[in-house]
Amino acid sequence: MERIVSLLPSAAEIICLVGGQPEMVARSHEDDFPSTIQHLPILTAAKTTFTTSADVDRQVSEALSQGQSLYDLDVTQLKALRPTVIVTQDLCNVCSIDLVSVQRVASTMDPRPQIVTLNPTSVGEVMESITTVGLAIGRVEEAKKAREELEARIARCQNAVEEVKRGNDGSYKPKKIMFFEWTDPIYPGGHWTPEMIEIAGGVHPINEAGSPSRRVPIESVVATDSDVLIICPCGLDLEAARKEYNSMMEKEWFRKMADKATTIALVDGNQMFNRSGPRLVECTEWLVMLLHNRPEFEPTGFPWERIK
Repeated sequence: MERIVSLLPSAAEIICLVGGQPEMVARSHEDDFPSTIQHLPILTAAKTTFTTSADVDRQVSEALSQGQSLYDLDVTQLKALRPTVIVTQDLCNVCSIDLVSVQRVASTMDPRPQIVTLNPTSVGEVMESITTVGLAIGRVEEAKKAREELEARIARCQNAVEEVKRGNDGSYKPKKIMFFEWTDPIYPGGHWTPEMIEIAGGVHPINEAGSPSRRVPIESVVATDSDVLIICPCGLDLEAARKEYNSMMEKEWFRKMADKATTIALVDGNQMFNRSGPRLVECTEWLVMLLHNRPEFEPTGFPWERIK
């Protein structure tokens, strides 16, 4: 029987999706979904403290410039649990504990656990992560079925958008989206987020599909002349997103954008869009709902708030 450790929120979601939850023995401090894993021991802790967006950016920049990890790992407890599989990532040193730290500890363990690294940058690669995890923990058929169901839902989104385009007799004009993954400084949505916007029939002028989220100047944000503003700060819940929106409304450039936009939405950025897991499909369905006024696509309990 496997003994599985997740050090990445999306990994925990995938492990549970394919039926591996009974074999999980520990998690990261960010692994909070599904709620049925919250009793498991926590092996990581963040070194940064959220105060304001700008201050967190400063803390992160200083730590990374000095070559420091942003997270602590409970090495003693990890070794005591004797995991057979550790699922982690090497895509973003800001989001979760870095791969090198995990590899360093694993190399001293006997028996040495298998390290599964998930680094998706697209929706397709997120789907492939499900297959990868299923193979690693002996849940191949469960992973195949879960992936097929998720891909069918994505196809349903694509079909709905195609119907809208056909209904416009070739005059379909996609809405321009400005997706705020961080608000001060501004980081637009990256990796899979622009792709999801495109699947849902929109465009994300400031960053293309597959590209990481990078700091951008205010002038570039204003130049998008966006129809839809989505505020979804990475790692922040809906209440915190609301505070970020209120802070942004104190700035004249953003007020002008907000006045011109036809739609403004706040989303829980801890749970949605910023985790490379199965709930990205829910996010894509939500985008279809938002951009095309298709309420039947809104996932039950999706954590968002409409401002405009």
